[in-house]
Amino acid sequence: MSLAKLRAEWSPNIVRDLLAGTVVALALIPEAIAFSVIAGVDPKVGLYASFCIAVITAIAGGRPAMISAATGAMALIMVSLVKDHGVGYLFAATILTGILQIGASILKLGDLMRFVSRSVVTGFVNALAILIFLAQMPELLGQGTTVYIMTAVGLAMIYGFPYLSKAVPSPLITIVLLTGVSMYFGFGVRTVGDMGALPSELPWFALPQVPLTIETLQIILPYSLTLAMVGLLESLMTAAIVDEMTDTDSDKNRECAGQGLANVTSGFFGGMAGCAMIGQSVINVTSGGRGRLSTLWSGVFLLFLIVVLGPYVAQIPMAALVAVMIMVAINTFQWNSVRTLLTHPKSSSFVMLGTVVVVVATHDLAKGVLFGVVLSGLFFAHKVTRFFSVNSVRGETSTVRTYTVTGQIFFATAEAFHSAFDFREEDLTGIVIDVHASHFWDITSVNALDRVVLKFRHHGIPVEIIGMNEATATMVERLGTHQREGATLAAPGH
Repeated sequence: MSLAKLRAEWSPNIVRDLLAGTVVALALIPEAIAFSVIAGVDPKVGLYASFCIAVITAIAGGRPAMISAATGAMALIMVSLVKDHGVGYLFAATILTGILQIGASILKLGDLMRFVSRSVVTGFVNALAILIFLAQMPELLGQGTTVYIMTAVGLAMIYGFPYLSKAVPSPLITIVLLTGVSMYFGFGVRTVGDMGALPSELPWFALPQVPLTIETLQIILPYSLTLAMVGLLESLMTAAIVDEMTDTDSDKNRECAGQGLANVTSGFFGGMAGCAMIGQSVINVTSGGRGRLSTLWSGVFLLFLIVVLGPYVAQIPMAALVAVMIMVAINTFQWNSVRTLLTHPKSSSFVMLGTVVVVVATHDLAKGVLFGVVLSGLFFAHKVTRFFSVNSVRGETSTVRTYTVTGQIFFATAEAFHSAFDFREEDLTGIVIDVHASHFWDITSVNALDRVVLKFRHHGIPVEIIGMNEATATMVERLGTHQREGATLAAPGH
């Protein structure tokens, strides 16, 4: 790799990357503590995880400038594991999660992202924006007039400072100024320190305190499989969003491996499993972060903040961070998707809205995306069937009927293909099936072709198939039965 390409990947602008990473580190602390509380573990578990995952993905991940750390989606999966078996099993499950994700990278599962439609991605982004906004409400509603004013002032500063200068990210200025004002006047509002105690020591390497038995594997494997799937799904979706925000590409399979290595490291250093964070990634990119340095610095500076500057970090008012996260929600939401609801195809709009509703209702990103992907597939299959047809001609003096098949033959059109043939027509001496304008895609379509050919033969009418492309011919040769000697129409129930 050339020096110019290395610099472009690691830090096109060192100052901007460092400043962006600083903002991210400050915003990571309360979230990491909150996610630790959700999982039922000590706050240091989420903080150490955020440090390990951010640093490792900065080096090994496939998407520069994307932030990965402990997340709420992953924390929710761990609740019952910690409650029933203890934190040692959580560390073991985190390590196994990483191993599974590395395996996904080897199997090139990152390439599956191309099957996620644009409508699903938009729905995913909008749902996350809504969830990010709703997550701030407990720190805002019912907290008093002072908090409302500080949050409003914070938002005004975040959106106003860029008109004066963009040298320093406005969220960083907002956090520093609101913290100073709050400490000077003693407003008595909730602070980061109220979320939980910050650790004062560095994380150390340690093996999970669990027995190395099949029983342990049986306990952690279901959790690890779910964590690996949710983590990769959220990370790959976030990578696609950052790709679009920065107009650059990323290596999805390398990202799978980077996430896996990060989670293995986190488990060995007393952290929980994590994945990419859309909110923090948006903060990083909108603050000017473009290289791997911004991600690396966010992890390193996070550890410096909690271990060295802990007493000062604890004084940061939550209202300042709420203002930053509301900005993230506003900037993340695809407002144009609302304006195009009526102009885009109804199926695309329905997929987008369905993804949003499922994610927001279940707070489960995996279910929402899975719903959107399945719905997109069903709409696509329905659309393809509309361009399928079978036409036939027979000359006045001819005893041969020619059927011309147009379109895609697969599980959704196979029955219509079979029904298009008239097996009771009299005075026929032959059938020609012209498939030059069609393609057979699966075993269901080949089986339909077998049924058509064998049924005509059953009535004593020979069949000739013409125009078969190479791919279809290969599939029919491998899966079909009509071309084999002695093939007959199977009796019902056989």
